[in-house]
Amino acid sequence: MIEFNLDRGSGVSTYLQLVHQVKQALRLGTLRPGDQLPTAREVVESLAINPNTVLKAYRELEREGLVEGRQGMGTFVQRGVAGATLAEHTRLRRGLEAWVREARAAGLDQEDLRVLVTVVLADVAKEDAA
Repeated sequence: MIEFNLDRGSGVSTYLQLVHQVKQALRLGTLRPGDQLPTAREVVESLAINPNTVLKAYRELEREGLVEGRQGMGTFVQRGVAGATLAEHTRLRRGLEAWVREARAAGLDQEDLRVLVTVVLADVAKEDAA
């Protein structure tokens, strides 16, 4: 089962943080079809947030077809998020970790890495669009 965490200083709304965390768990294989999400009450108690925030996040996930609420039973994962397999994620993550270590050794800090990745993603998106 997923355990939600909040970054209150991120500037991202709480409900979107919950949505993003579910999607990330689906991409990484931590959540799979059939798995149950924590109840709204459990999330409210663990994060000290408004129940409507949790319900809004779950409704968004339901709207996207990722989860399904079952009356009196809870909210269950319906499908995964399309993308690379878990093995591909693992392989790519290892390569990325090696690249980050190399970049750190070259003197880049976290902000330098963010900027570099953002620029490369933008360049690749332009190439893909062309």
